[in-house]
Amino acid sequence: MLLVASSHASDRALLQGIANYSRQHASWSFYWEPGLSETAWPMVKSLEVDGIILQDAGPAGEMLPAGIPAVVVGRRQSEIPGVVNVVTDDAAIGRMGGEHLLACGYRSFAYCEAGEMSGNQAASSRMRLESFSEVVAEAGCKCQAHIPSRWAGQPMQQTRQELARWLLCLPSPAGVLAGSDNYGAQVMEACKLAGLRVPEAVGVLGVDNDELVCGLGDPPMSSVAINYERAGYDAAQALDQAMRLPTAVAARIITASPTHVMARRSTDAVAAQDPHLARALRLIRDRVSQPLPVDEVARGAGLSRRALERRFRAEIGHSILEEIRRRRTDQIARLLVESRLPIGHIAEVMGFEDVQHFARYFRGARHISPLAYRRMFGACPGAGSLSQIGERLPQDGVEATRRHPVELSQLTV
Repeated sequence: MLLVASSHASDRALLQGIANYSRQHASWSFYWEPGLSETAWPMVKSLEVDGIILQDAGPAGEMLPAGIPAVVVGRRQSEIPGVVNVVTDDAAIGRMGGEHLLACGYRSFAYCEAGEMSGNQAASSRMRLESFSEVVAEAGCKCQAHIPSRWAGQPMQQTRQELARWLLCLPSPAGVLAGSDNYGAQVMEACKLAGLRVPEAVGVLGVDNDELVCGLGDPPMSSVAINYERAGYDAAQALDQAMRLPTAVAARIITASPTHVMARRSTDAVAAQDPHLARALRLIRDRVSQPLPVDEVARGAGLSRRALERRFRAEIGHSILEEIRRRRTDQIARLLVESRLPIGHIAEVMGFEDVQHFARYFRGARHISPLAYRRMFGACPGAGSLSQIGERLPQDGVEATRRHPVELSQLTV
């Protein structure tokens, strides 16, 4: 039984991962209801359900039928005893958002989220805010927060007016992390209402990378990508193991982690007030797919290497070389996760002379090899789109899982 919504891209990605696992390994028969419904529980016995995957169900621990293996997917960090739990790494989401906006040159920061959230959502939002604030504080900056006490029940125009007033009070230019893509879209509409240009006055970064929501933004919205498809795949794998050997599954948590920031035009501005620093950051951004010597960055910025280095450390918080490496490894990570390009091809696209140098470069920044990163964070081992799932093509991830079974207690997606 699947009690999972399909209204958001993250929900559909989760279902995609579950479907991929079933087609490859289990051949399950599904009863799917898009959301938790009281009318669904009586059907558990009549349908002879062998397992359940349900979405953030509030008091799910009390509602789940006894003796049936279950996976609960939710934005929570507390574990529901007796079942497999899928949670998001909210601290990592906040950190990644802060690092991205800092790299864009913003020095004023804010976090915003819709009000009237459930207890689980509120805890998730607080954790994102805390980690986001910590990252910008390490760079000597402060973060403001806007989480209205009332949002869902009030007219949209009133919500945007409230947001617009808050945005006008932020020091400009400001980098804003929204708790979701949907709320990020509201922030961008509020910017129009306030007469604030995106990304020049306000850079807006969402969470979940819903391509439809982000693409409809004006300009298109940057977003933190979370691998929900892989989370769905591993949730299905965990449920399969629980149904086969209920006593052998000791693990209880699968973590859905952010993989990268999908940068679009809503943060595509170098917001540094120092024009030399802005030119340097823009050059690093534009040359991300090519090796870029530090001396060339300094020449492009119109300063000596020593002078530019001092400004980087004072304003960005790290060296020129570290910024080049961060940008390039972010791009490599994106290609590893989002594409099926062979690793040798990615190395060539990124301007490396050989795969060995490419692997050392990536491992030096991420402390993991490119192949291991793809196995860990790729959408799901050996899976494609729904139209491709029947094609049983050999994939590194599938073989790796067969040779080295994943310990579920520390499974990170």
